[in-house]
Parts: sequence; structure tokens; C-alpha cells
Amino acid sequence: MIAVNAEDDTAAHTVLFHIEGRTRVVTLNRPKALNALTHPMVLRIDEALAAWAADPAVHQVLIRGAGERGLCAGGDIRAIHDDAKAGNTASADFWRDEYRLNARIARYPKPYAALMDGIVMGGGVGLSAHGSVRIVTERSRVAMPETGIGFVPDVGGTWLLARAPGLLGTHLALTGTAVGAADALLCGLADHFVPARLLPELTAELATAPVHEVVARYAATPEPGHLSDRRPWIDHCYAAHTVEEIVDRLLDHGEPAAKEAAETILAKSPTALKVTLAAVRRAAALGTLEDALAQEYRVSCNALSSPDLVEGIRAQVVDKDRDPHWTPPTLAEVTGADVERFFAPLGEDRELRLPQAQR
Repeated sequence: MIAVNAEDDTAAHTVLFHIEGRTRVVTLNRPKALNALTHPMVLRIDEALAAWAADPAVHQVLIRGAGERGLCAGGDIRAIHDDAKAGNTASADFWRDEYRLNARIARYPKPYAALMDGIVMGGGVGLSAHGSVRIVTERSRVAMPETGIGFVPDVGGTWLLARAPGLLGTHLALTGTAVGAADALLCGLADHFVPARLLPELTAELATAPVHEVVARYAATPEPGHLSDRRPWIDHCYAAHTVEEIVDRLLDHGEPAAKEAAETILAKSPTALKVTLAAVRRAAALGTLEDALAQEYRVSCNALSSPDLVEGIRAQVVDKDRDPHWTPPTLAEVTGADVERFFAPLGEDRELRLPQAQR
């Protein structure tokens, strides 16, 4: 039994643990909320992983989502909205523990498999794409859509996207585009494609066999994606120095998909776009995931005082009018100083400090 400190009575129901032979299975159990993560859920998963790492009876871990719609749609952004609007710090505490969990998953000493079936966004990417065995299906829709709510990719997303081939990661970061199985594999966000109908059989076999052996028997080739053919114009357009120049290149290119990308970008928070471009490019130069998570923590905490975070969540989730009013409203009005504010140190006692992996 996993004992979690400071948990409310519902935490045990929103994350379920059970034993399947050699495998410990984690099930996110908020299907009506697309298994969105809460702080108690993060704490519960982290404590379980810490205990299992030292348990010789545990050979591997599998994480999956309850219901038919997806693994996890991200963090509970309505709670973040309410916290930011009230000027509180509960979100900072949530992110601190969530990013520590992301780092634990990335360095986990045993195979950590994630069923990335259905919707996998934001915090769901953090729970899965840092794992050692990442499985997508024909139903997978993987995204870091934060710019649409006035936020910036986090949970190690800037680290992952900065390491995608060419500038595919920058494209995904700015547009928030959701990709299917083939493109998730191409971008390094997943390792294997398995048809969704075979997941129950695959999961059952994990009770008695190592995950790498099991996945090899079920892995197949997905339907072709879109990004491989679009690499030439993506790499050209997103190499521009600023977001404004990226948009201009996309509009001038002549490819309908490039124009569509420009229009998608222009609907996002101008401030979040410029901070995201800076964050991904800075993450590319960092040495470890832990460094990237520490940078993301600064950006996330500083975003709490940004009007666009509250406004973006209001428009997309609270009022659902899909009509955000960004401050400032245009890319040209977002200054270099505005961007740098998001990367400003939080103070010695507030920074996120994670144990560094062996280099």
C-alpha cells in the first residue's frame, strides 16, 4: 500500500495502483476530466515511483489513462486560473512537484512504459514522453498547446521540442499543433506504434515478460504523418530570428499549410509566443533536462503574474468564448524586456533545484 502525506480522500480514487505480476500499473482515473492532473495526483504518483524504485519485486512500471479519450489532457488549468487570478502561489507548489516527477520519470532506474493512447497534452506529455518506453496508437494526439492559453511549454516540453529533428519542435511549440503517431515518432516524443485494439493484450503480457520484449512483438508501422514532407519549409521559416519574421516567412512561402501555421500562430498570445521561442532556443543550449525544468519553473512562476495566462484560460476553459484579448495584443508591442521578465531569477529560496544526472 502507498501512503501519501497530506492527501485528501479523493486522491486514492484519482490515481489507481495495481499489481500485474512483475509490473506495477498506474492508472490516471479522472476520465470525465480527460485525466487532468491535480497536485494530489502528482504527489501520489511520485511517492509510488520512489517506493517501487527500491522494491526488487517491481521489474517495470506502466502508466495509462482511464476511459477511452486519452492518457492525460494536462494539468488542471481551471485551478491554475483561479490561483493566478487570486494572486496565490498554489500553482508554483504544484509545478515544483510536477517537474520533480518529470525528472524522476526521465531518470527512473527501471523500465517505465507509457500508453500514449488518445489525447496526450501538456502535463500528460510530462508523464509519458520522458519515459523509457513510449507507445502511441492510431488514436494518439500529442501536443504542447500552451501558447493558446497564454502560457509556455513546460514539464520538460522545451527540452523535448528543442531536440526534435530540424525545427519541427519550434513549429509544434509555437502553433500548439497536435500530432498523430507517425509524427510523434518522428519528433522523438514516442518510440513505438501499437494498434489500440492490441493494448489490452500487450498490457496482459507485461505481467510475465519484460516490456521491451512485449512491445517488440506488437509494434507496427503507423499511417504516414504530415511533418516529414513539410520539413523543408518548416526548417526554413522557423529559422528566422523573431516570431514576426517566422510569421512573415510562413505567409510568403506559398504552401497552404505554411499559411495555415501562420494564421494559427497569430491567434496565440503574442507574449507567450515570444517567450516560447526564447525558451525552446535556450533549452537547446542547456546540458540536462533538469536545467531545462529549472528554466521552465522560472518561466511558469513568472507567468502567474501575466494577464495573458488568466485571460487565455478564461477564454478557452472558463467562459469558452474562444475570444481571448491578449495584453499586449500584437507581437510588435511585446518588447525584449517583456520576454526577459519571464526568465528573471525567482530568488534563492524559490528556485527549483533538482539533483543533476551523471553527465
